[in-house]
Amino acid sequence: MAEKRSLFQMIFGWVKNKAGFTRLQMLNGYSPTFSPWGGDPYEADVVRSAVDAIARNAAKLKAKHIRRVGNEIIPVGGQIERILQIRPNPNMSAYDFLYKLITTLMIDNNAFAYPVWDGMTLKAIWPVNCSLAEFMEDQSGTIYVKFYFGAGHQVILPYSEVFHLRRHFYKSDMAGEDNEALDTTLEAIHTSNEGIAQAIKTSANLRGLIKYQGMLKESDIKANRDRFVQEYMTMNNSGGVAALDAKAEYQELKNDPKIVNASQMKELRDIVYRYFGVNENIVMGKYTEDEWDAFYESTLEPLAIQMSLEFTSKLFTARELGHGNEIIFEANRLQYASTKTKVQMAEKMIPMGLLTINEAREIFNLAPVEGGDRRIVSLNYVNADKADLYQIGEGDDDGGKSQEGN
Repeated sequence: MAEKRSLFQMIFGWVKNKAGFTRLQMLNGYSPTFSPWGGDPYEADVVRSAVDAIARNAAKLKAKHIRRVGNEIIPVGGQIERILQIRPNPNMSAYDFLYKLITTLMIDNNAFAYPVWDGMTLKAIWPVNCSLAEFMEDQSGTIYVKFYFGAGHQVILPYSEVFHLRRHFYKSDMAGEDNEALDTTLEAIHTSNEGIAQAIKTSANLRGLIKYQGMLKESDIKANRDRFVQEYMTMNNSGGVAALDAKAEYQELKNDPKIVNASQMKELRDIVYRYFGVNENIVMGKYTEDEWDAFYESTLEPLAIQMSLEFTSKLFTARELGHGNEIIFEANRLQYASTKTKVQMAEKMIPMGLLTINEAREIFNLAPVEGGDRRIVSLNYVNADKADLYQIGEGDDDGGKSQEGN
């Protein structure tokens, strides 16, 4: 019978916790710990929709392993890129991994991940969702991070081996700030939602009184009430008019529950959207080209830069870094442009050799074609050093033209 292993054992089973650690002393006296945002804000629909808009778009970023040699960028590919692009760990696709990592970052302003190696070969990368993280140091001054998990497990890992993304990085020397600045707004939204629900309930409560002249038995009062409701306060009373004799008088009870109006509610939601760097059009997926560009440059691109720097520094040795190895996260932004813009860009960039045929086809969501990875250059372009020779028809056999054209 196969031995059952927990996810903790699968990821950290080989780690041997050592003794001799002390809590890291911060420069400003703050506690060297991080704990997730309390109160479960992800259950608020406005928070979840804002965070989801960021995470689902950030998860589209494509990781690439490149090497910079002088001014040249050389694609490397290989095992690391395959893991980052396809399946970082057995339980998650690349999209799932990035979505979870960014969601955690947005909610807790800190997100951790841990790479698992087999010698020098990367085997997997796991997001680390802890209940508490404590920064430690050993006697040599090396920094470690101690993760606590809900099931009672603990593990201590070298901080130099842990991916750590931070947001609102201000007071603490190691961790991002919490999101308590948003608590008041979320409380107001929660109260408003409760008020709307209560108003709906109140509207179905007591609507009026029937006052009878004289004394009636309890059974007669109930019978008269039921008859009045049945005849005049149901959908069957299409005329909307009730008739009473002098023995009874109907007195309507005014129910006027106070709720937040639509403009006030929108302002509360916009506060949350602004806090996370989105707007309603981004959340609803009805953005314009300019709105998408602004969202990418202000929200997605900083995430791509942060992940590129962190993954690069934690996945490569000092020697590999010295040879120009990098991990970059990029997106084909033209895919989100209008068709008109795509056509204009293709018309300009293909003749200049800035795009291959397949790169242009990708912009239009078309499949690559055989031979489409070569660059073509218009004969209208010439090497600047030979421009004078080209104008007078001297120099090279091709009349000064230095590049193969179409």
